[in-house]
Amino acid sequence: MSSIGTGYDLSASHFSPDGRVFQVEYAQKAVENSGTAIGIRGKDGVVMGVEKLVTSKLYEQGANKRLFNIDRHIGGAVAGLLADARTLVERAKEESSNYRFSYGSPIPLKHLTDRVSGYVHAYTLHSAVRPFGTSMIVASYDADGPEMFLIEPSGVSWGYYGCAIGKAKQQAKTEIEKLKMKDMSMKDLVKEVAKIIYMVHDEVKDKSFELEMSWVGEATDGKHQLVPKDVHVAAEKYAKESLEESDDSDEEEL
Repeated sequence: MSSIGTGYDLSASHFSPDGRVFQVEYAQKAVENSGTAIGIRGKDGVVMGVEKLVTSKLYEQGANKRLFNIDRHIGGAVAGLLADARTLVERAKEESSNYRFSYGSPIPLKHLTDRVSGYVHAYTLHSAVRPFGTSMIVASYDADGPEMFLIEPSGVSWGYYGCAIGKAKQQAKTEIEKLKMKDMSMKDLVKEVAKIIYMVHDEVKDKSFELEMSWVGEATDGKHQLVPKDVHVAAEKYAKESLEESDDSDEEEL
């Protein structure tokens, strides 16, 4: 009876008899229903890419972005409920601003991740609120090199070399694991990020999507920026050509 959440999923402050918090699991399911977002950490920076699903032809192109600037040196990519994600990004911006005001220096990513993770976790403790239905990849570059963390709806955060969230996270992780990312530059990673997003996109269920990409690293002087348009277009072209080649080779084998 408890395994399906009956009576134990009405509040985030209740454990089921087998030690589960169903509200948190439901929040994770909301993330898994969203477009895929990935982040890959290379030798000189981090590249993030998002499959932003477009459910109507009437939508304005470029609206409701899922990539955010948190500080000059920190960027974030989100999957899940966009309204929840915006609230979390605003909280992260406040933490960054307060740290800069208090200490006169940019906030270290590890410190920011701990603060935001604690905030997310607080929303899993009280019956008056619900957990955030969003996961967020945060990345930065400083004197010690590139860093990347993933914050989950439970408030857990991990440091990663490559991570994926959203619908096709398992397939994306499998593709990321094939890369020798520690030896790759940001310019190489942009192409791979685009290729992976196009590869995991389900054309049957979700016809239309926009590819959003950003990077932070040596090439951007440590600032988080959207990938320049010419680089973006070249990466998309590379991704489409790679998919066509793999389709052709599959047909030949048959």
